[in-house]
Amino acid sequence: MNEAILTLSARVGERMRQRGWQLATAESCTGGLVSAAITEVAGSSAWFDRAFVTYSNESKVELLGVSPLTLHAHGAVSEQTVREMLAGALARSVAHVAVAVSGIAGPGGGTAEKPVGTVCFGWQWRGSAALCTTHHLDGDRAEVRAQSVEIALSGLLK
Repeated sequence: MNEAILTLSARVGERMRQRGWQLATAESCTGGLVSAAITEVAGSSAWFDRAFVTYSNESKVELLGVSPLTLHAHGAVSEQTVREMLAGALARSVAHVAVAVSGIAGPGGGTAEKPVGTVCFGWQWRGSAALCTTHHLDGDRAEVRAQSVEIALSGLLK
């Protein structure tokens, strides 16, 4: 875990503690790296409720309640899917805020419409609308995943 990610995790933890908030993650392409970064922070159990690692479409449906129709119409790598991942994480936790990530880290799996490095992110505070965005990241699989963790954590601070 690089220093920038650890610093971001610590800053997220400080903000969560200041507000008395709990956090949940819903991850696909990062495979739990966001939650791993969070749990590198000593004392994170005070503000980190749970993680959903939903790599397969089936797990997104079963664990987070993502609609199969959404997956069929928009794919797993879409802001629509990330929005439903957020809603599911908040509905299935005591968290006040959730972050979700779904993307194509590579080296395969990309298409002309969604090339390798396409990653969708979402953040939502309980009772508010989700904020979702799509990034097109450069680099190999490890670099795309590391950048995704940084973006996910940075978004929590905004």
